Amino acid sequence: MEAICVKLDKGIVKEINTIAKEFHYSTRTDFIREAIRSKIEELQKKRALKNLEKYFGASKLKTTDNEHERIRDEVAKEYAKKFGVKLD
Repeated sequence: MEAICVKLDKGIVKEINTIAKEFHYSTRTDFIREAIRSKIEELQKKRALKNLEKYFGASKLKTTDNEHERIRDEVAKEYAKKFGVKLD
Protein backbone atom coordinates (compact mmCIF):
# COMPACT_ATOMS: atom_id res chain seq x y z
CA MET A 1 0.00 0.00 0.00
CA GLU A 2 1.24 3.46 -0.84
CA ALA A 3 0.81 6.39 1.56
CA ILE A 4 -0.34 9.82 0.43
CA CYS A 5 -0.68 13.06 2.36
CA VAL A 6 -3.83 15.14 2.05
CA LYS A 7 -4.51 18.49 3.72
CA LEU A 8 -8.13 19.14 4.70
CA ASP A 9 -9.98 22.04 6.28
CA LYS A 10 -10.68 21.70 9.99
CA GLY A 11 -14.42 21.56 9.34
CA ILE A 12 -14.05 18.56 7.03
CA VAL A 13 -11.80 16.77 9.52
CA LYS A 14 -14.34 17.45 12.28
CA GLU A 15 -17.13 16.01 10.12
CA ILE A 16 -15.01 12.97 9.25
CA ASN A 17 -14.36 12.38 12.96
CA THR A 18 -18.07 12.65 13.74
CA ILE A 19 -19.12 10.31 10.95
CA ALA A 20 -16.31 7.83 11.63
CA LYS A 21 -17.35 7.61 15.27
CA GLU A 22 -21.09 7.46 14.53
CA PHE A 23 -20.72 4.68 11.94
CA HIS A 24 -18.07 2.77 13.88
CA TYR A 25 -15.09 3.17 11.57
CA SER A 26 -11.98 2.03 13.40
CA THR A 27 -9.95 4.96 12.02
CA ARG A 28 -10.40 8.07 9.91
CA THR A 29 -8.21 6.36 7.33
CA ASP A 30 -10.74 3.53 6.98
CA PHE A 31 -13.49 6.09 6.39
CA ILE A 32 -11.40 7.99 3.81
CA ARG A 33 -10.45 4.78 1.98
CA GLU A 34 -14.10 3.76 1.71
CA ALA A 35 -15.09 7.26 0.54
CA ILE A 36 -12.43 7.16 -2.17
CA ARG A 37 -13.51 3.68 -3.27
CA SER A 38 -17.12 4.85 -3.48
CA LYS A 39 -16.17 7.90 -5.55
CA ILE A 40 -14.04 5.80 -7.91
CA GLU A 41 -16.93 3.34 -8.34
CA GLU A 42 -19.34 6.21 -9.06
CA LEU A 43 -17.03 7.68 -11.69
CA GLN A 44 -16.43 4.28 -13.28
CA LYS A 45 -20.19 3.85 -13.64
CA LYS A 46 -20.44 7.27 -15.29
CA ARG A 47 -17.61 6.32 -17.65
CA ALA A 48 -19.35 3.05 -18.52
CA LEU A 49 -22.61 4.87 -19.25
CA LYS A 50 -20.79 7.36 -21.48
CA ASN A 51 -19.20 4.46 -23.37
CA LEU A 52 -22.57 2.75 -23.78
CA GLU A 53 -24.06 5.99 -25.00
CA LYS A 54 -21.22 6.36 -27.47
CA TYR A 55 -21.72 2.87 -28.89
CA PHE A 56 -25.51 2.61 -28.67
CA GLY A 57 -26.62 6.23 -28.92
CA ALA A 58 -28.04 8.60 -26.40
CA SER A 59 -31.36 8.02 -24.73
CA LYS A 60 -34.41 9.29 -26.54
CA LEU A 61 -35.41 11.15 -23.38
CA LYS A 62 -34.16 14.71 -23.20
CA THR A 63 -33.73 14.86 -19.42
CA THR A 64 -30.55 16.69 -18.48
CA ASP A 65 -28.11 15.62 -15.78
CA ASN A 66 -29.13 18.68 -13.78
CA GLU A 67 -32.77 17.62 -13.99
CA HIS A 68 -31.85 14.10 -12.81
CA GLU A 69 -29.95 15.58 -9.86
CA ARG A 70 -32.86 17.88 -8.98
CA ILE A 71 -35.28 14.94 -9.03
CA ARG A 72 -32.93 12.80 -6.91
CA ASP A 73 -32.63 15.65 -4.39
CA GLU A 74 -36.41 16.03 -4.20
CA VAL A 75 -36.91 12.30 -3.67
CA ALA A 76 -34.18 12.22 -1.02
CA LYS A 77 -35.85 15.10 0.84
CA GLU A 78 -39.22 13.36 0.69
CA TYR A 79 -37.78 10.12 2.09
CA ALA A 80 -35.81 12.01 4.74
CA LYS A 81 -38.99 13.77 5.84
CA LYS A 82 -40.95 10.51 5.78
CA PHE A 83 -38.40 8.68 7.93
CA GLY A 84 -37.45 11.63 10.15
CA VAL A 85 -33.87 11.92 8.90
CA LYS A 86 -32.24 15.34 8.93
CA LEU A 87 -30.37 16.26 5.74
CA ASP A 88 -27.65 18.97 5.57
